[in-house]
Amino acid sequence: MIDSLLAAFALMLIFEGIMPFAFPSVWRSTMQKMAELDDFKIRLIGLGCLFAGLVLALLSR
Repeated sequence: MIDSLLAAFALMLIFEGIMPFAFPSVWRSTMQKMAELDDFKIRLIGLGCLFAGLVLALLSR
């Protein structure tokens, strides 16, 4: 169980690091635009990511 969680965390770090490494200016402008969004829109984006992750996790079983 711990091994799976560690592997998942490692993959998350890899995917999170791709954009700032490969396209720093695009990543910066995207983060600036995200900071200007209101809380409701940010929550909707978060909910969409949670739902997509849940669906992918259930499909991978």
